[in-house]
Amino acid sequence: MRIVSLLPAATDIVAELGLVDALVGRTHECDWPPEAMASIPVVTGAEFTPDDLSSREISEAVGGSAHSGSSLYTLDTEALAALCPDVVLTQDLCAVCAVSYEKVCGAVRLLDADTRVLSLEPRTLDDVLECLITVGDLLGVRDRAERSTAELRARLAAVARLTAGRPRPRVVAIEWLDPLWPAGHWVPEQITHAGGDPLLASPGEHTKPMTWDDVRAASPDVVLVMPCGFPPERTLRERDVLSSLPGWAELPAVRAGQVWVLDGPAYFNRPGPRVVRGAEVLAHVLHGVRAGDTVTGAEARPF
Repeated sequence: MRIVSLLPAATDIVAELGLVDALVGRTHECDWPPEAMASIPVVTGAEFTPDDLSSREISEAVGGSAHSGSSLYTLDTEALAALCPDVVLTQDLCAVCAVSYEKVCGAVRLLDADTRVLSLEPRTLDDVLECLITVGDLLGVRDRAERSTAELRARLAAVARLTAGRPRPRVVAIEWLDPLWPAGHWVPEQITHAGGDPLLASPGEHTKPMTWDDVRAASPDVVLVMPCGFPPERTLRERDVLSSLPGWAELPAVRAGQVWVLDGPAYFNRPGPRVVRGAEVLAHVLHGVRAGDTVTGAEARPF
């Protein structure tokens, strides 16, 4: 089996299923597990370097928002053809989160091979976990996928038990800084499992920009900052985008010191198995509860 993953979350799934050795191609953003990525050829590129731009500039470059516009990524079709993949994993959920589905299908049609294309489009936590079964079935490791899924569900259940009966803080999760964008899809469920009440987005929702007045009116007890694609260090470079907003210091979350910067790409932005670790991280952030491994400063840190 020769697998090309054109979605970082799909690469995470392949790793969870123990098939990293079958990966023959990946995106430039695939980074897990790190020790395996260096030897896997990259078949995508970006039209610009996000690190050189602010959140506002990135938004303008992709069509005025963080979740619309044309794909940011290029696909090296010659490199893809040379890899002769049996399976290509991609997505059609977000126009700027990976190479477009249409572009992938167009490239595969040019291959002189019987290549399967699987598009993953999870919107909820349950969808994310079901993707493991779907991928595992296609790759011939359904039993391994079912075991992994059962273990992940058990961890989620453990988080819910550990936080049950505690006061539930009101939580705003921010997925983009400028414009402000609430985190939807599976993130509200991560918050709920971890003993919080998510505000401004519903489970499974493909969200749209919100105003700063929306956040102030919500009066959150906790603010989670998890910009899509930004590790914590990159997020903190634009700290003043939030802290300079009128009335920022008066938010209950700010007054209580309950504004947190999280590792969005690892645990919240990507619909892969590590979203379960994201719920465990939130149990620590919201209630000081340990679920799984001890939460590190690389996973969550005060704003």
